[in-house]
Amino acid sequence: MRKIVIATLAMLLLTGACAAQETETERQAAPDVVNQIQQLEHALDVTSMVVKLTAPDKNRDEIVARVKQLMQTDLLSMSDWITQHPEIGFTETQAVAKLTAYLQAHNFDVTSGVAGLSTAFVAKYRRGTPGPNLGVIVEYDALRGTKGAFHGDQHSAQGPVGLAAAIAISEFLTRTHTPGTVTVYGTPGEEMMPPDAKTVMWSAGVFKGADVIVRSHSLMVTTRPAPGFGTCCMNIDGVKYTFSGAPAHELTAWNGRNALEAVIKLFDNIDSVRANMRPETRIEGTITEGGAAPNVVPDKASADFFIRYPDSVYLDQITAWVNDAARAAALATGTKVKIDHYGSQRNGISVATLAELDFAYMKQFGATGIIPEPGKPEGYEETGSVSSQIPGIEVTAKSSNFSNHTYGMLADATTDVGHSGFVIDAETEAAILYDFATHPELRDAVKTEFSRIQSLFAEYQRDLQKAYPKPEVPEPK
Repeated sequence: MRKIVIATLAMLLLTGACAAQETETERQAAPDVVNQIQQLEHALDVTSMVVKLTAPDKNRDEIVARVKQLMQTDLLSMSDWITQHPEIGFTETQAVAKLTAYLQAHNFDVTSGVAGLSTAFVAKYRRGTPGPNLGVIVEYDALRGTKGAFHGDQHSAQGPVGLAAAIAISEFLTRTHTPGTVTVYGTPGEEMMPPDAKTVMWSAGVFKGADVIVRSHSLMVTTRPAPGFGTCCMNIDGVKYTFSGAPAHELTAWNGRNALEAVIKLFDNIDSVRANMRPETRIEGTITEGGAAPNVVPDKASADFFIRYPDSVYLDQITAWVNDAARAAALATGTKVKIDHYGSQRNGISVATLAELDFAYMKQFGATGIIPEPGKPEGYEETGSVSSQIPGIEVTAKSSNFSNHTYGMLADATTDVGHSGFVIDAETEAAILYDFATHPELRDAVKTEFSRIQSLFAEYQRDLQKAYPKPEVPEPK
């Protein structure tokens, strides 16, 4: 769900060095929390640990070489195939068939249809032994576009990338008798809600037992997040507004009530108050139903909205405001409205211990388009459900010259810029998993940092509650 405007992205990334949170409001409202997050990174001496872990290592080099072999032999071509055969969320049967068959051929036991989602799966390495449980999230759904489904977010590559890392590290565990196991989580429908697949899977206990999780995602730059609370795409409320009117002939429209006019009035109402909303607010809607014929007054019309803000506290105010705008639209048009809060995404947690290691490896493996300073905090998966409970990292080596959700990014998925970025993503995922499996000091540092940041969230929310006072509006005289 990445819709990146380059100027905005660059500004956020370049200002991220001094910021543990995304907006200046957050930083000013919760300075003690921000300071504690920043001090934690220094206390753990993350920089020295990263230098040590990324030093020459024969075992890691062999794993990385195996990753590259898998990608070049089989998995880049699989990525290309999925790119050319896009399937929208919860219908990704062909992609899932290819991914799971490959995992089964490499000693993974696959359970399909987990959490009641037909295209979700879990693949567990069948030769694993007690030890760290290394998790890999893979996605494979395409975007919904006016020209049909398309992989303008390069989710087509996330499965092959994750498989290369999972297989290479699992083979290492067996070959060297290193304690640990690997679990691949196939998560459908990332671009859709409801249901939010990762949240549904989390609630069903699918991720239980994972000690760390890695995942990749396309970007037109190479970057990593600052530690703290956040998500790539801001906190989101998914809300559908359905208006009910009464039909009539358009020539005698006074006998009906126009539900489509109510939807249009809703958009007008939102536009009329945008200037009074904080500038980071994003309200995006589309009309999903607007009538059947021009000579019949539409008695039913619907609009689907994503309402976004960097934190959930102010988002609650914005969503309530949009709900009131819908009720006002219904009153103004003599219709009735049903408000369906069908989904939400909330903050995850990012940790410097994994983010800085990730960044060092991406540069070491040849990533381009490097942004030197950390960006805003963001969990490794958009929903926050998993990344607020289990530590992990999203690997983002540059894989396109175009921004997300574009046909340019789609085209780059099958060219050198995409392929080279995907290989670096896979190599980086495998290197991080190797370090986590073989270095207890990294596991301890990740656990310490994640647990401490997690414990600060309630205080952070309380601080933000004070930052968004509503103006007093007097009764008219």
